[in-house]
Amino acid sequence: MAKSTRDRTPDIDRSADRSADRSAPTGGGLRRSAPARPGLVLATMCVGMFLVLLDVTVVNVALPTLGAQLHSDVAGMQWVVDSYTVALAALLLTAGTLGDLRGHSRTVLVGLALFGAASAAAGLAPSLGFLVGARAVQGVGAAILLPCTMAVISDTFPDQRARARALGIWAGVSSLALPAGPVLGGLLVTAAGWQAVFLVNVPVVVAAMVACTRLVPPSGHPRAGGRGRADHQVDRTGALACTVALATAVFAVIEWGRGAGVPVAGAALGVAACALTAFGYAERRAARPLLPPALMRSHAFVGANLVAAAMNFAGIGTIFVATLYLQEVRGHSPLRAGLELLPLFVPLAALSPLTGRLTARFGPRPPMVAGLCVGAAGLVALLLPTARSSYAVFLPALLGLGVGMGLLTAAVVTAAMNAVSRDRAGLAGGVNNTARQSAGALGVAVFGAATGSPAHVRAFLAGVHVLGPAAACVWLAAAVLTVATVPAQPSS
Repeated sequence: MAKSTRDRTPDIDRSADRSADRSAPTGGGLRRSAPARPGLVLATMCVGMFLVLLDVTVVNVALPTLGAQLHSDVAGMQWVVDSYTVALAALLLTAGTLGDLRGHSRTVLVGLALFGAASAAAGLAPSLGFLVGARAVQGVGAAILLPCTMAVISDTFPDQRARARALGIWAGVSSLALPAGPVLGGLLVTAAGWQAVFLVNVPVVVAAMVACTRLVPPSGHPRAGGRGRADHQVDRTGALACTVALATAVFAVIEWGRGAGVPVAGAALGVAACALTAFGYAERRAARPLLPPALMRSHAFVGANLVAAAMNFAGIGTIFVATLYLQEVRGHSPLRAGLELLPLFVPLAALSPLTGRLTARFGPRPPMVAGLCVGAAGLVALLLPTARSSYAVFLPALLGLGVGMGLLTAAVVTAAMNAVSRDRAGLAGGVNNTARQSAGALGVAVFGAATGSPAHVRAFLAGVHVLGPAAACVWLAAAVLTVATVPAQPSS
């Protein structure tokens, strides 16, 4: 079947990509150093993504203990989560572009170092404000690290079918952070306090840096030689405007849910709107915009990223609310709550490698549609739990969402990466992760605002019962969008 011409924009044509790979010079154009052990390179990149995801979920089970010791309300606990995800999402575009310019493996090392230092600072935080600041710096390190792990994989596995399988393994192994997070977090909080959930990152970072230095060759597509100084510069105005827009939008939602009132939330939304306008203006004038127009004209690329945003909006928002439900409404310990979340996280980790193989054979569309439909059914099941219902009543929602995200994750990442040429791999990874992480941050904010404090059990559960079907509708709409935009045939 012939591909639609709507996905063949000049800057992202796949046939041109393959030609460039065959004729790439070793000097000032494309630089490529093929790794002798691609399997070990893939494993090293999985460690990087594992750290990023671990610090999302390992914190969730520590929130009630952390909030009690640091005298924080629900909004403060939301910012412990969102200061990390907002910084991560806001800087991914810039970080992905920097990786394309400076080399992906080098950028991974910088991200690991910053992430490890911020983890140590978070573990030693004396106050909520200090902790939120350290979490934001963690997010900066994660933003530098995350898109370039995807780009290194793209460099290491140039064949699109092999890349789909590798990304499936990457998604599966890194997704082990999701089931490991609640269990590890529960054990650490019980045994050593909430500080341990951050300090545990430090030895892992050191090991990952050693492995990256020894195993990952210089990679990426440094843009040099005759293109002019402007092509080497990041769109700083656009990056700043994007950061401000996202941060103030999430702040507005959190403050609205906190009861700060229309003036505070409205002012924040006004700043976000102005920053978004400034971002659009900066992008039109920039010599090297964060979001190149040609990239955004690809229906397949835009569709895949919108679906990725819908996935994390519902998924991360539900994880936040589920943690509060199990601990605050049901009264379970952090460790027990972590174990009870395993039916959500285990299918996500277990199914991702299978999804990678299915995507390589059939293309990303079938697993994406299947995952969205199964996940929507799980979200509808959020109508069932009550304050006195058994865990079995909550289980269908966890299983449905876990299976849905397991079918989605590797497929949606592959759909986005296959829609661009390989010299844009860092930027594509940045855009995809920006969509996922910003939507995850907004999911925590919206779900937290809609449910309110779990101390008010009836209002909290009423919010959950509304959010479940509403999020299911978002996922069903994403399924329709997938059929309309993502190519049906497997990559060649």
